[in-house]
Amino acid sequence: MYKCKGRIPEMETARLRLRKMRRRDAAQMFACWSDREVTRYMNLAPMIGTSEAADMIGLLNQMAGEEDAIRWGIELKETGKLIGSCGFNTWQLEGAFRGEIGYELGRDYWRHGYMTEAFSALLPFGYETMGLNRIEALVDPRNLASGEFLTNRGFTREGLLRQVQHTSTGYKDMVMYSMLYDEFLRKRGK
Repeated sequence: MYKCKGRIPEMETARLRLRKMRRRDAAQMFACWSDREVTRYMNLAPMIGTSEAADMIGLLNQMAGEEDAIRWGIELKETGKLIGSCGFNTWQLEGAFRGEIGYELGRDYWRHGYMTEAFSALLPFGYETMGLNRIEALVDPRNLASGEFLTNRGFTREGLLRQVQHTSTGYKDMVMYSMLYDEFLRKRGK
């Protein structure tokens, strides 16, 4: 059974480094998390100060220590700049072997293949390191771009979960997407 114990291992792709976020990354993540277009469909109000971003980074790292979540900063290897984050919001190994992913990119980095590249490290980590059989994503029904992104990566749209999340504005419907381990292997040609 996978135990992260607060360790967030570094992973690399051709252009990206997925790494643990640090408090000194707050200004870069604030640029992402304060953008209303980025946070429009997230369960996160746009941030209004870098201290909020620093607090969020601290919370995410604390959650990794408690094995409640694991989140990587997405860094451009060429510049060292953080452009977003991705990771597992939750996971359940015993009995279910499933995990829920979350992700976001700064608006300037949309449609450049960065999240596809991040997924090329994130998904194998979930299946092969964590031992998941099912990776899920909950998407706001209005977020057509995210739904299309997941479908193009091989995820299946399973359906609408009515009022499954509670936010400061009330209950929200979400669409469930998932990919099974055997589907992941077929997609990789194994």
